[in-house]
Parts: sequence; C-alpha cells; structure tokens
Amino acid sequence: MAVHIRLARYGRKKKPFYRVVVANSEAPRDGKFIEIVGTYDPLKDPSEVNLKQDKIQAWLDKGAKLTDTVRTLMAKVETPVVAE
Repeated sequence: MAVHIRLARYGRKKKPFYRVVVANSEAPRDGKFIEIVGTYDPLKDPSEVNLKQDKIQAWLDKGAKLTDTVRTLMAKVETPVVAE
C-alpha cells in the first residue's frame, strides 16, 4: 500500500477549501483518508496554510510520498521537513 500526503477538496462550488491528508494512493481524492495533517485556504489574502509539522515528518519517516502541490505549499510556509 503506497501512502501519499495530498490535498482533499472541501467547500462548495467556487469556494474551495482543502485539507492536507494522508491517504492510500488508490483512494479517491475526496474519499477515505488515514489522517488530517493540515489545511489550505486559497481564498484568503494571503492564502492560509496550516500544517502539522511533526505529523508530516512522522509519515515521511514511515515512507509516505508528498504530491507536487503539497511540496509547493510546504515551500511557501518555508518548513524544514525532510522529503525523500
């Protein structure tokens, strides 16, 4: 089972809100997930990113992979998390 740290979309039409989740790579985007490790609100100015660094690092140590979008969000927050 490959595990990815990725975004799950919530909110309504034209009002997106995302959760950063740890999920099986085969699960649907908004489907079943293992754990919530952060949030992302692109509508606020500037966009609001909240990440639980310790949980993300723990999952990376277990072998989880970051998606490109989550990696970009982490760079915005300037977090020192070691990936791969």
